[in-house]
Amino acid sequence: MKLHEFAKLNREQCFYAIKNGEFEPAITESAKRVAVVLTQAWCPQWFIMKNWIAEESAKLGARLFYIEYDKENFYEEFMSWKENNFNNRQIPYIRYYLDGKCVAESNFLGRGGFIRMLGGQ
Repeated sequence: MKLHEFAKLNREQCFYAIKNGEFEPAITESAKRVAVVLTQAWCPQWFIMKNWIAEESAKLGARLFYIEYDKENFYEEFMSWKENNFNNRQIPYIRYYLDGKCVAESNFLGRGGFIRMLGGQ
């Protein structure tokens, strides 16, 4: 699966999260299960995950959103917010939502771990 098969967070969505401390309901409630990946394009673990993450999310009926924030002109501001708000300086950083509520967080996981965190097993 390719990146075009899941949704890239836009500037407005990212700044909503910075202002409010969490992603907007239009994202977190867009499906029963949602995963949001915050990463940087150069990350080797992200390179591995993006080859299967959309397919596995689709199998579970989940929505998948991502941002490669090092490619954005708000890189420094978003990275600082992500690292301080979520107390996580590693990438990729993934938030898992069930019925609009964040129920788990992780960094890089293999396919099986991701499926479990998303609620598939």
